Amino acid sequence: MSTLPDRLLSMEKHNSIFESAVRALPLPVCAAFGDAARPRPVAFAASGRVLGTRDGAKVAASFPDSVAASGNAVLTSSGINGNAARGRRVAVLFSGGPAAGGHNIVCGLKRALGPDNTLLGVRRGPKGLLEGNLFEIGDADVDGVINTGGFDFLGTDRTKIKTAAQLGQARETCIEHRLDAIVIIGGDDSNTNAAVLAEFLFRGVKADGTGVQVIGVPKTIDGDLQIGDLLPISFGFDTATRIYGEMTGNLLQDTRSSLKYWHFIKLMGRSASHVTLEVALQTKPAITLISEEVAEKKQSLSFIVDQIARIVAARADKGINHGVALIPEGLIEFIPEMNALIAELNDALARHAAEFAAVPDAEKTAFAASRLTPDNARLLASLPAYVVRMLLAERDSHGNLQVSLIPTERLLVDMVKTRLGEIGARIPFAAHCHFLGYEGRCGAPTLFDAAYTYNLGLTAGSLILDGRTGYMATVGGLDRGGAPQAIPLTGLLNIERRHGKDEFVIEKALVRMDSPAMRYLSSRRAAWAAEDLFCSPGPRQLWGEAARQMPISVALNSGAESLEFRIG
Repeated sequence: MSTLPDRLLSMEKHNSIFESAVRALPLPVCAAFGDAARPRPVAFAASGRVLGTRDGAKVAASFPDSVAASGNAVLTSSGINGNAARGRRVAVLFSGGPAAGGHNIVCGLKRALGPDNTLLGVRRGPKGLLEGNLFEIGDADVDGVINTGGFDFLGTDRTKIKTAAQLGQARETCIEHRLDAIVIIGGDDSNTNAAVLAEFLFRGVKADGTGVQVIGVPKTIDGDLQIGDLLPISFGFDTATRIYGEMTGNLLQDTRSSLKYWHFIKLMGRSASHVTLEVALQTKPAITLISEEVAEKKQSLSFIVDQIARIVAARADKGINHGVALIPEGLIEFIPEMNALIAELNDALARHAAEFAAVPDAEKTAFAASRLTPDNARLLASLPAYVVRMLLAERDSHGNLQVSLIPTERLLVDMVKTRLGEIGARIPFAAHCHFLGYEGRCGAPTLFDAAYTYNLGLTAGSLILDGRTGYMATVGGLDRGGAPQAIPLTGLLNIERRHGKDEFVIEKALVRMDSPAMRYLSSRRAAWAAEDLFCSPGPRQLWGEAARQMPISVALNSGAESLEFRIG
């Protein structure tokens, strides 16, 4: 007879009651794939839609095989593939930071390939591909990870495969493991990398002179990989924002209960504010800052602080001495004078790296200030020591300031406190600071992300069995049954100056001021600031009334009639 301790032991290693239940959760599939219980791969045909960028001519010159093969045409499904390839050996890898739903892409890919093809997992991302760290994925493997969070089944890393030596290593791995295709699951940089690999491996890899197919899958919780109706959102965004939304809702409820605290919450999103916008739409806080708006309206740090202080004071006049402010992670780089300071600091620290490293810590600020223009030197001197330390901290592997380490939320709290004193507002202002980041990356996927990623996996597998390469798998019409499609990667590439040289990149999608989601936020902001109109979205649901909800910003921007996603 089983005892409770025996039961508890059986729940270890990803076998909690919840994890066991979600593995059995049925997932809807796009009608194009046929029976949900036994989905079949689809064939693709070129649509009348051709993509291009301002640097299209240079892209065509650098990616001649890929552009010639795709014509930069978007592909749409054209029915079940009765001539799907067999005997293919396909490798799949995660690239970059984790995002909920990644395991379901592997599951969908495995199901699309079926028993007549072999799926190999790459351990530790692109680095694992270079090292040839591959293993065969069986049916039991995918059954064990379906609907579970994280990237732990394969692991991931941030290696960029772009040097001649690295490309050569990737080619050798393809030869050694007899690969016919590679699926790269990642963000904008990773899909740019997929385009580079697709071109390099297009021909001459195998003995018969043919190449290796490469397919990308769009991932990022930041939501900055969007391409209109072709790619309304990347996977992982919904789960992360629902987790952050639950936490924010809890704090909003706490402020209303204790009646004495302000909570300043910094949210993931260095380059774009999609996460902050979505969480604001879910929870209706008193204050929401949007980085892109700050940049477009050229709002200074002083202006931002003044606006927050005035809202705090106005609420206090009504006896409301509490509230929540949402702040995007990358805000500080969008404030015009801070952006100018950071740019000059990056240049100065790069040019004087050896000298700066040799300077004692106590003298580093003075050393840096002496290399700045007078205006930027004065701005640096006006900032708190804890901010200056982070501004002078070591840059990341791409030479960028590590903005997640800058306590922007604390800076705003301190400056608002000072400003309230300056405007003569004698009100209680007790504030707590939070940063919601890693908490949202590896949770069990929402039903939206679970279904979305499973269908992305089916789409990626179908593209491989249809002989395609150099495409990003996507699923459109998320509120209308879902439709498998593919975007030519070369149709997304632009040239950007990075590290002193031109590089091909897929541009990040920023929050647009004229987007329906942003317009709705703007229309309600004043009301949310004036009184408590917040709501709590609660925990993410896999069963029940709220399970089939899509991100609010996606619903608004796509012109959906409701918040319900419809796949299948």
